[in-house]
Amino acid sequence: MKIRNSDVDDILATVRQQLQDDKTLSVSLRTTIELLIALIQVLAGRLGTDSANSSKPPSQDPNRPKKSRRKGERKPGGQPGRTGKTLQPLEDPDVIRAVTLDRRTLPKGSQFRVVGYEKRQVIDLDISRFVTEYQAEILENAQGQRFVAPFPDGVDRPVQYGPSVKAHAVYLSQYQLLPYERIREYFEDQAGIPLSAGSLFNFNQEAFERTAGFEHWVKDRLAESERIHADETGINIGGKRHWLHCASNDHLTWLAPHEKRGQQAMDEVGILPRFQGVLCHDHWKPYYRYECQHALCNAHHLRELQRAWEQDKQAWARRMQRLLCAMRDAVQAAGGSLPPDKADRWRRVYRQCLGRAENACPPPDESQRQGQRGRLKRTRARNLLERLRDYEADVLRFLDDPAIPFTNNQGERDIRMLKVQQKIFGCFRSFEGARIFCRVRSYLSTARKQNLSASEVLTQLFTGREPAFMVAQEGD
Repeated sequence: MKIRNSDVDDILATVRQQLQDDKTLSVSLRTTIELLIALIQVLAGRLGTDSANSSKPPSQDPNRPKKSRRKGERKPGGQPGRTGKTLQPLEDPDVIRAVTLDRRTLPKGSQFRVVGYEKRQVIDLDISRFVTEYQAEILENAQGQRFVAPFPDGVDRPVQYGPSVKAHAVYLSQYQLLPYERIREYFEDQAGIPLSAGSLFNFNQEAFERTAGFEHWVKDRLAESERIHADETGINIGGKRHWLHCASNDHLTWLAPHEKRGQQAMDEVGILPRFQGVLCHDHWKPYYRYECQHALCNAHHLRELQRAWEQDKQAWARRMQRLLCAMRDAVQAAGGSLPPDKADRWRRVYRQCLGRAENACPPPDESQRQGQRGRLKRTRARNLLERLRDYEADVLRFLDDPAIPFTNNQGERDIRMLKVQQKIFGCFRSFEGARIFCRVRSYLSTARKQNLSASEVLTQLFTGREPAFMVAQEGD
């Protein structure tokens, strides 16, 4: 491994050789130097990892260089053969304003008649406050008894916010991730509507309560689905580390916060214990406690192979990395899956590559056990090799199953916006706030996957209507 153009491995090898040749050192000094060498190796290994060879996000790369785009031969702008998208006129404009011709500018002595209009449209935005006042009729009879007409459902107070205000506020808070103060300023400046932070929190809490039915619905659909992408990531709630658990696929999303990371949390979420399909994940061991088929994320394998090649000088890791990429390209070229004979051919090549790796990266020598019990400690490269060997079926499941992707990117994409939320706000102030965000965000993410706008489904939510995707699937 190299740090600032210095080859740490070569330097440590030289120090070890000098330490071995020098017979004048005391035992205590020699032990101290060997300990320092071990510490240097560990720290240098950490400094040598980045987003390309580990699970670190790109944002943690030190002095991350931006990839410079090579100047191409094509000119800027739309290319020949491209289908353009031009702003089209609307058939039902809100206002029609006739522009008349000044007759004084016309040639004199001629008669003119209107034969048509040339149309042009200006699409603009009108953000304004709209207040509806309900006046309930009061009738009184001869005995002085009064009868008051009932107000419509939902009109409970002398002055209150309507469903559109609530939907728009929750959209800005939970979907666009704006702080309460900025949302308050937006409503005040743009529409002249006064809002407090307490009202905004109440809107989010009401959205959380109204999506209780969605929670049961989406959990049942995920548990019955053929494929789930699962992932977890750390989140900060009130200054303490908690975990966000995600279960999703191409059409559904469920996010849940929990104090734990392992099986206890997954059991309480309540999806994986009932799931019988294929679970895509990154080899977090608790996932293997569920009796279903598994598919491992090969994006993680490619990064770990890159680290084994760069830091441990394992040539087999470079070959395996290229082999996995070649398999991925072959599957894509074949339309999503390979015939059984071609898939078996790739599996044989895979096993041959791992067989040659056994010599370059052997297991620990059992003769050096020296009374130790259990499994002898392996290097990171050896652990990776054994995982690729022992879980071959899960690593290569994407070869002949068109429903299984090469990576677990779907699960990682679904938790990405929560990481953005953590960058903006730093943490959740309470566990209740985390629950509100996760349930409402799951609702909006699922709607977007169903090609519905977040604003549309929030308006339906606050007007007491179920979103179209729930109604359609319940009727199937």
